[in-house]
Amino acid sequence: MASHHQALRALPSVEILATTLSGQSPLPRALVTSFVQREINRHRHAILDGATPTREQIENDIASQLRAFAASRLQPVINATGVIIHTNLGRSPLGIHAANKLTEIATGYCNLEFNLPEGTRGKRAGYLETALASLLEAEDATAVNNCAAALVITLRHLCKAGKNEVIVSRGELVEIGGGFRIPEILETSGAQLVEVGATNKTHIKDYANAITANTAMILKVHRSNFYLGGFTAEPTTIELAELAHDRGLPLIEDLGSGALLNTDELAPIDHEPTPQQALRNGVDLVCFSGDKLLGGPQSGIIAGKHKLVAGIKKEPFFRAVRCDKLILTVLQECIDTYLSNRLPKDPSNVPALDFIAHQTETLRQRAENIIAQLPDANQALCAISPSIARTGGGTMPQSEIPSVAITVTAPNTSITKLAKNLRTGRPAVVGTVEEGKVRLDMRTIFPHQDGDIVTVLNSVLSR
Repeated sequence: MASHHQALRALPSVEILATTLSGQSPLPRALVTSFVQREINRHRHAILDGATPTREQIENDIASQLRAFAASRLQPVINATGVIIHTNLGRSPLGIHAANKLTEIATGYCNLEFNLPEGTRGKRAGYLETALASLLEAEDATAVNNCAAALVITLRHLCKAGKNEVIVSRGELVEIGGGFRIPEILETSGAQLVEVGATNKTHIKDYANAITANTAMILKVHRSNFYLGGFTAEPTTIELAELAHDRGLPLIEDLGSGALLNTDELAPIDHEPTPQQALRNGVDLVCFSGDKLLGGPQSGIIAGKHKLVAGIKKEPFFRAVRCDKLILTVLQECIDTYLSNRLPKDPSNVPALDFIAHQTETLRQRAENIIAQLPDANQALCAISPSIARTGGGTMPQSEIPSVAITVTAPNTSITKLAKNLRTGRPAVVGTVEEGKVRLDMRTIFPHQDGDIVTVLNSVLSR
């Protein structure tokens, strides 16, 4: 018991530690104090359970925990992974025009639900919905806060008591990010899943035989984050549409990735199906993400038949998943960029597309220039090598984009430690570790960040 009392008396005070640590992080002092209080209480309970840390160990542990906590605050990161739509790093970055418009709208008032000519209450997202429908060649369109919400509210609208069966091929029961699976999403929406076919082969007759009086719809899910090869078969979208319409059912397709342009025109990669193609092939409603290949904010787009879109917007649940003024602003600017016909010749206003279209020779020249700005000793630790970039974000899993990387090593420093030093630099640089080296892929580094790469490399390699 005496040793417990001695250990507890040795605990540093909250005020002393908060004063010491508040200068080590950008966090508000009150937050630092609260954090230190919780950590001291944690150590107090550990000591009462028999632990015997020294005061120095406690202080070092709390300082380490605080630094890790501060690093979890959202901050800019240089993406040197070569994964263009990196889910862990915020998916697609916004174009400068969209970002400027966001600042303009966010720092003042706007006509979110106000009709300026009439001086009366206006329609939320009216302009965006018309622009979306025009771009997608659809009768109508709307947006919600993500693609999963788009699918859920579509299912809630079309599935009613006694008529809630949704037919899906077994080869399309995908798992999306975060462990969410299509069957679970269907269950959440009140739908009853009817699986047809086999994993590798599903025929049109499988769908036809599964239709009953309780069938609400046929759902097609694009395999955007994996692929099937070998002994496979599936009906075309046109065949599915003909079957669905002959039986008086809607055909819904979840495209996921949201490519609005022909991706094979930007780089030597696969062609990703577009919502325009799906609607032309007879799909009644299509939904997809706004923050993947579209290059906009996190959102879910729903487009297709006017009657279905209008019905979805009348659902009470729609209010729970609708977009706020910030998302609507950025999405509006992004869609205007596509409608301006500046793409794909000038994809710079949609950075994700711009990254895909970069020429490898340009990337190599930038890498050479970065290394040339380093001192001779640090230049010797860097090299240029071929690389493979990927679209990421659960899109085009087979596509490999030729790229260029700077490979980095450091004497007397493990590769794991070197990668961590880069990640904890200012700004943070996130690369990959391959073959005993840290690789910084140039394809996902903005040209204006090249100077930051020079600064961080000099800082890390000169330690």
